[in-house]
Amino acid sequence: MREIEQIYHNNFGIAFYWKEGTEVISDKVQLVFKETGFYLTLDEMNQFCDLIEDSLTENACCEACELKNSCHKFLLKTPCSQIDLAVSIKELKSIKDLVEGSLFKIELEEYVYGVGLN
Repeated sequence: MREIEQIYHNNFGIAFYWKEGTEVISDKVQLVFKETGFYLTLDEMNQFCDLIEDSLTENACCEACELKNSCHKFLLKTPCSQIDLAVSIKELKSIKDLVEGSLFKIELEEYVYGVGLN
């Protein structure tokens, strides 16, 4: 089994970089959640973040519905144009946390070990 370097995780999924030997392959992020895996560039991660926000905005009409957290009627577009996911609002919020948390950690690492380095 190949080794990984974890970026971020929550109760719903995990984001990580693959490793080859001791070298971390940081040009793409592996996102795994809901028995699904995506191997995305940083631009695609940012695009996914925007698509999640769009889905949350479009489905705001369900705020008063008592089934909103368990209903699987929401389609979440992904950076892969051929793939949409059927998710509940609860799952959508967990995916949002996973993607945003991963992007935050990546940007923090880039700052601390990049421009922020004295």
